[in-house]
Amino acid sequence: MKDQGRSKRKRTGGRLRPSHKKKRHQLGRQPTETTVAEPRFRVVDSRGNQKKVRALSTNVAQVADGGEVSEAEIENVVDNPSNVNYIRRNIITKGAIIETSAGTARVTSRPGQDGQVNAVLVDDE
Repeated sequence: MKDQGRSKRKRTGGRLRPSHKKKRHQLGRQPTETTVAEPRFRVVDSRGNQKKVRALSTNVAQVADGGEVSEAEIENVVDNPSNVNYIRRNIITKGAIIETSAGTARVTSRPGQDGQVNAVLVDDE
């Protein structure tokens, strides 16, 4: 959720004149649409003395099956509840269902925020 600051209009429709410019905590960025391809990452500054690693594209996932975690190759995106157009564009977001070499899995991490894809195997029924 981006906080873009106060509205330029009052409730009555009148104009509000800005008293200051935007602060750094009101900074908004375009979403990182992580695709299935050779791994590419970008490091961006975040609040405090922190950095975020954004996965621009990746083709590996850490897949958990019960207590076992293994690395698997991502083949394609099967379903993405956040946006139906992300399926044909092979964009990975949290909650997306991906086809991996280990089987069908659901993404539990946020690749655009964490820089990696963690997933849990789902039962094909």
